[in-house]
Amino acid sequence: MIAYSLHDGAAEIVLDAPARRNALGLDDLRALAAAYDRAEAEGARAVLLRGEGPAFCAGRDISGVDPATDDVAGYLDDTLTPLLRRMAAFPAPTFAVAHGACLGVGLGLLIATDVVYVADTAKIGSPFAALGATLDSGGHALFAERLGIHATLDLIYTGRLLTGEEAVRAGLFSRVLPAAEVQDATTLAAIRAAAGPTAAFRASKRIVTAIRDERLGLWDAMALENRAQAALAATDDYREGFAAFQAKRAPTFTGR
Repeated sequence: MIAYSLHDGAAEIVLDAPARRNALGLDDLRALAAAYDRAEAEGARAVLLRGEGPAFCAGRDISGVDPATDDVAGYLDDTLTPLLRRMAAFPAPTFAVAHGACLGVGLGLLIATDVVYVADTAKIGSPFAALGATLDSGGHALFAERLGIHATLDLIYTGRLLTGEEAVRAGLFSRVLPAAEVQDATTLAAIRAAAGPTAAFRASKRIVTAIRDERLGLWDAMALENRAQAALAATDDYREGFAAFQAKRAPTFTGR
């Protein structure tokens, strides 16, 4: 189900089971984690994640799952959460194309990605109320932080899905684009990031993550910025950026 390729420094990882709207089983999650491992091992300087067919990801593949014997904790604690942590910590910019259904686990994949461009026709959230289950994959934290408690519980209780425009307006994801344009725009953004100063991008990713996870204030965040900038001053890309600016030419970054 998971297709992988590397072009121009950007790894493309594709959920490729359109007949089941890219719903993910245990083996699929393991294969997806392996694709991110491969991207890092091959030195990818950006990652693009997308889904083939009419949906990004309709969630967990529960076809054939017997709820009486289902190892829910094993699926979530031992496989899904480590995958999402691995994706979120990837040491380069990551991008995702959100189109069609982005539900449950599909929502979690988007939450674990740095930059998400959303089709205006996307449907985002969780229909778990119909299954007697609850929102997972980090959805509670993201929705409560960006939407507030009342709107979050409204979505959970009713099972209503957000449109792409609603999700971006609420600050859940990066930008909304027409469905016909979103994949090309996201691919171009990933390729451009891969050609950029990825050591600096990596530093910014660490700082933003620390601000969120450690609830840092202005001055603590500024201290992190200062340390990162001092470290970057010793890199080839820093020197190249200054030289290119002074010579009024385009820089050529290597990520080092």
